[in-house]
Amino acid sequence: MKRLLVYLKDYKKESILAPLFKMLEASFELFVPLVVADMIDTGISHKDGGYILRMGALLLLLAIIGLVCSITAQYFAAKAATGFAAKMKHALFLHIQKLGYTEMDTQGTATLITRMTSDSNQVQNGVNLVLRLFLRSPFIVLGAMVMAFTIDIQAALIFVVTIPLLSIVVFGIMIASIPLYKKVQGRLDAVLGITRENLTGVRVIRAFHQEEEETKRFEESNQTLTKVQMFVGRISALMNPLTFVIVNGAIMALIWTGAWKVDSGVLTQGQVVALVNYMSQILVELVKLASLIINITKALACAKRIEGVFEMHASLTEPEKAVDGWQKKEGNIVDFNHVTLQYKNAGAPSLTDIDFHVKRGETIGVIGGTGSGKSSLVNLIPRFYDVTEGSVCVNGTDVKNFSLNELRKRIGVVPQKAVLFAGSIRDNLLWGKEDATDAEIKKALQISQADEFVAGKEEGLDTFITQGGKNLSGGQRQRLTIARAVIRKPDILILDDSASALDFATDAKLRKAIREMENRPAVFIVSQRAASIQYADQIIVLDDGMIAGIGKHEELLKTCSVYQEIYYSQFRKSKQSETEIMHGEDVG
Repeated sequence: MKRLLVYLKDYKKESILAPLFKMLEASFELFVPLVVADMIDTGISHKDGGYILRMGALLLLLAIIGLVCSITAQYFAAKAATGFAAKMKHALFLHIQKLGYTEMDTQGTATLITRMTSDSNQVQNGVNLVLRLFLRSPFIVLGAMVMAFTIDIQAALIFVVTIPLLSIVVFGIMIASIPLYKKVQGRLDAVLGITRENLTGVRVIRAFHQEEEETKRFEESNQTLTKVQMFVGRISALMNPLTFVIVNGAIMALIWTGAWKVDSGVLTQGQVVALVNYMSQILVELVKLASLIINITKALACAKRIEGVFEMHASLTEPEKAVDGWQKKEGNIVDFNHVTLQYKNAGAPSLTDIDFHVKRGETIGVIGGTGSGKSSLVNLIPRFYDVTEGSVCVNGTDVKNFSLNELRKRIGVVPQKAVLFAGSIRDNLLWGKEDATDAEIKKALQISQADEFVAGKEEGLDTFITQGGKNLSGGQRQRLTIARAVIRKPDILILDDSASALDFATDAKLRKAIREMENRPAVFIVSQRAASIQYADQIIVLDDGMIAGIGKHEELLKTCSVYQEIYYSQFRKSKQSETEIMHGEDVG
């Protein structure tokens, strides 16, 4: 929690005033039993109606002052808690954005979402409760004991015994609950993960008629969460009955002690009532404190989980002295120098001894079987992952020597999954270049072969896209993500299986348009289709993370068995017709 308290530093005034006003409220509350005692001993005993009315007015005044203090304390506590939570969430989001792919893969999306939402809200609630009640309840408990000593020392000794017993119960249950609440939040991560997975893949689930199986899986995970919550709930539920037993036993002792002291004239009836009221105040406050401790326990468990995210260090670090600017140099634009990549916690390398060189303006095809390492290879260029051995150089400089911003703004990446965000088509394309003009947007749409379908929309560039682009077809989404990448006119363009939803003719037109771009970027085309990469300047054939062959189409067709297997598996039946389409649409 110490790591998070730094976000309260701008709310020092509120953090002091909130408990201060609560202490004022508590102070006025401690006077109430004395006023009631005086009302009984003087007003009721002497049948003095005027005195009773004056004491009643005093009680009303104490209640109003207490209410004003309580509202003021609540205002300052809420302001500090919400401001703290806002700053913490902002810092947490920025920190998550700085994490690399490795950390995101290891931690998982579901748990990060839980920590950004549920955990953060629990911590906010905990801060609010601490500022309002954490000092108030102990103050009233101790204050009631002190006030009892001012009435009668012997009777007050009952308070001295009762309060430690109550403290043992309350804090014992708190210590037992803290680790269990951590388990509850962990189970909540699992439920959230299944929920997110089902909502994202609802179409697939329905297509394969897996609704019952997924419902069963969710119910099992939810049942596990329920069992843990019920177990910790039973432990927490012991607090109220145990505290009531102890306090009611203390009240019985007070009444018994007070009865014979009233008979002997040592105490008045009003003083006995005051002692009972003070004990009742202790009961109420300890019940509040018990509830407060449960919430604080949850908040502390959530705070530790959030701190765990802050303690995660990005594996991708910025260089101490980054390369200044980007000046085009003679020679290769991309160099892979005996590169090996092994993911964190993986048993074996995903890429082994990858060595090749790319000149400016060249088109490189990357092909191979599923899991051969195609995406892993191109992900090293914009430094989404760091190599385990060897080096990746861009523009003659190791990628580790560039600032991530400088490196990535020169590279256009179209990932395998076409991701669009809620907003207009224009908004999505401006992710590629914030200050792009409509003319630049139109040019990017022409290159990506998306201009025709965008022009066909009634609102054109202002057409609204739902989250994830669900109101577009797969091919339309892919073409818009390609337009988003090419609009920045990158020096390196990476198309990671990003035309899989396009027909052969559109795919050929797309590659032809990219090849004719004014800035002539080096293009990496990752594809499962041999037709999409067969006219590349170089084709890299991967097999189980190693280069099985590298060269032009004709050369590989003669010398590389892996490439032959891929090519002939796709062209055996319709080889001639598809090749004719490619020759008709592609300049080679």
